[in-house]
Amino acid sequence: MSNVLDREMILDNKEDVELAKAAQRCIVSALDHSHAVNIAIMEDGVERVDDLPLLKLPPKVLRLFADMLGSLAQGKAVAIMPKELDVTTQEAAMFLNVSRPYLVRLLEEGKIPFHKVGTHRRIRFEDVVQYKEQRQKISQDALQRLADQAQELNMGY
Repeated sequence: MSNVLDREMILDNKEDVELAKAAQRCIVSALDHSHAVNIAIMEDGVERVDDLPLLKLPPKVLRLFADMLGSLAQGKAVAIMPKELDVTTQEAAMFLNVSRPYLVRLLEEGKIPFHKVGTHRRIRFEDVVQYKEQRQKISQDALQRLADQAQELNMGY
């Protein structure tokens, strides 16, 4: 995952944040109104679009760009990585925000699938993400049950 972390992006100055916000608005507007899939890339100072090459992009890709720009404009870090990527136990533990020994225990208990490369465990990043999403859903469901119970008991929440 170290080569992927090199692609992590965060905007750290106000001008870049404003550019990201403007670009997101343009992309979302184009998607919402015309289902546009063409984007022209212009250099500063160029005023005509006639001779510029157009990028043809699927609407899903434009939506991804808009979502990334929105996150960046909010000061959130964004990293792009293929779902098929294999990660080490340390990288998976860092993503899940747990210790490596705890992650190894999850692997050995069969809660997250893994395979071995020589003597080293490797985990598909997609499986790590799926495990994290399952844990979040369980937590959200438990919180909702507690909130429902508090409402039933008229606890003022």
